[in-house]
Amino acid sequence: MEIKPLGDRVVVKPLEAENKTKGGIVLPDTAKEKPQEAKVVAVGKGKMLENGTVQPPEVKVGDKVLYGKYSGNEITTKEGEELLILREEDILAILK
Repeated sequence: MEIKPLGDRVVVKPLEAENKTKGGIVLPDTAKEKPQEAKVVAVGKGKMLENGTVQPPEVKVGDKVLYGKYSGNEITTKEGEELLILREEDILAILK
C-alpha cells in the first residue's frame, strides 16, 4: 500500500526499541520505552504559507529523524506494518 501524506505531514516508520541497556542489562517488553527515532517513508508537498506559496519540507524519504514522544497518529497498514503520521513541525531533528 502506498501512502501519500497531505500538506506538511510526514509518514515515518518507528525504529525498534533497544533490547539492552548500555550496561548490558536485557530489558523485558514492558520496560521498553516508546521509540522516538524513525525512518521517513513518505513526505507531503509542504506547508501552505499565508501568501499562497508552498514551503517545501526539510525532510526527505529515507531520512532518520527524531520526533516528539507523544506526536502524531499511529496507523497500521493492511500488511500489518505500524506507521506514524505526523506534521513536519513535530520532527525535532534529522539524525546523521
